[in-house]
Amino acid sequence: MRRTKRILLSPLLKRYKYYFDLLKKTTDEYLFLSDLQAGMVMLSPNFVQDFDVPGEVIADVGTYWSPLIHPEERAQYEAAMRSVHSAEGIYDYTAEYRVRTRKGEYVWLRTRGQVGTDLAGHPNLFAGVMTRMAKRNQADSVTGLLNKYQFEHGVKMALANYRATQQGGAIMVFGLDNFKIVNETYNRVMGDRVLKHVAKLVEQILPPQLTLYKLDGDEFAIIYPEATQEQIGELFESIQNCLARPQELDGHQYFTTASAGTVFYPRAGKDYLVLHKHAEAAMDLAKKDGKNRNCLFSKDQYNRWVRSIAMRDSIWDSVEQGCQGFSLFFQPQVDAASQRLIGAEALLRWQNPKGRMVAPMEFIPILEETKLIIPVGKWIFEEALRTCKRWRKVVPDFRMSVNMSYEQVKELSFKEFVEDCLQRYEMPPDSVILELTESKIVADWNFVNQQFNRFREKGIAIAMDDFGTGYSSLSSLKNLACDIVKIDREFVKKILENDFDRKLVKAVVSLCHSIGIKCCIEGVEQEAEYELLTKECHADSIQGYLFGHPESVTNFEEKFLAPLQADQAGA
Repeated sequence: MRRTKRILLSPLLKRYKYYFDLLKKTTDEYLFLSDLQAGMVMLSPNFVQDFDVPGEVIADVGTYWSPLIHPEERAQYEAAMRSVHSAEGIYDYTAEYRVRTRKGEYVWLRTRGQVGTDLAGHPNLFAGVMTRMAKRNQADSVTGLLNKYQFEHGVKMALANYRATQQGGAIMVFGLDNFKIVNETYNRVMGDRVLKHVAKLVEQILPPQLTLYKLDGDEFAIIYPEATQEQIGELFESIQNCLARPQELDGHQYFTTASAGTVFYPRAGKDYLVLHKHAEAAMDLAKKDGKNRNCLFSKDQYNRWVRSIAMRDSIWDSVEQGCQGFSLFFQPQVDAASQRLIGAEALLRWQNPKGRMVAPMEFIPILEETKLIIPVGKWIFEEALRTCKRWRKVVPDFRMSVNMSYEQVKELSFKEFVEDCLQRYEMPPDSVILELTESKIVADWNFVNQQFNRFREKGIAIAMDDFGTGYSSLSSLKNLACDIVKIDREFVKKILENDFDRKLVKAVVSLCHSIGIKCCIEGVEQEAEYELLTKECHADSIQGYLFGHPESVTNFEEKFLAPLQADQAGA
């Protein structure tokens, strides 16, 4: 503990010392009384005990106190003190900032004080109290990091510092990608442990002058004063690197990446709410653009995000109005050997209220995020089944393939809905194929197979869609109990020029056949591709532009069913 030689009190402080001594015996809070003109302050004993100041009476307190204040709030504190010394008349002072204790830990203090003046109106006395902010008000209960309220305070302090120094900076908000899968695969207790572990990993790579904040859910935030775009890039790369490998925690392995949104102030805004909203929007776009990336805020991107929010509202309205604006298109599937029409895949389309057809890649993620895919999925299934019933009058063994979201897999009532539809429309179970995209199969295999087996036991076939586009195709093939594998266009488009792709498709089809699984090849566009896939690779069925584009009900019937009806009538 540093000590200074005994300092004689100024006449002003000596006049109030008796009252100050009485007060400091009645409270555990930190008390101070300062003679602004003499540059001298009296402190309560707990001040000296908890913080690295040399005594209860100090001359030039700023020399000792200012270095203890956290760097993020120091400039704001010094600017506020200049206001105290230049106050005209009675001046109320309120501030919150972090101060380093003798133990080297930062604690939040709330300071409330008042400035008095002499007869000439000049500030001469500054008295007040400092209170430690309760931990529950400043810290996230799971990670121990400063919480969203302290993040708000930190942003406001950073903006105040900008106004005082004209030095801007950056705010980064980042969230964990697919974090809900951790909760679904394990439980929320494990999820909380993962959040705490991620917080520890990221804190270890942060520059010492920066603070990691914990926001709602799986989101974190960082305030980076005076940051350049290059420094932000380096910071996010460091976060990526520390999360790049699967992590071991309590005997369980997890893997999660991060998506971030960054705004530069004051360019992106001069208000906390605006900056936070813009950072959240940028992060949301980073997730939509493939995840594991940092998106820098721009007005164009923000407008794109706003359109996405408007689209979300329009989709809600469409669903509430009985799926108005939604329709199904159908792409034919043919038997590989005979080219005979054997079925179709039902593909969802949506027309927004302005009459514009919206690309599926834009609206389907919104359906899944909002879980509206559950009611829409039921609408899709019933519409597809009704259509299949009509087309079976022309092609008796016609089978309708219907895409199934992972959200529907989790919806336990969906099986009962499917069975009810089949019964109401008097359709056999083998008239339907449920398709699940391989890249979406990322949760508990046992649960997924239990759900699928309930359908298969009723005679409903299961197809793995887009095989080859995920991270572990063979693993999916091993773990997922399915009847059909649909090999993606990515395998097909270079099959005529790439010997490896040709051999790979042939090997996958052979492997599937050896375990009783049929193969449908998607994206076939050329006659030569078809010849190779049927004669050398021995595919079971084909789907692609060579045999037909996705069509509306009316067009499908005119192009593919009417000729069959004419042939049947002629026969």
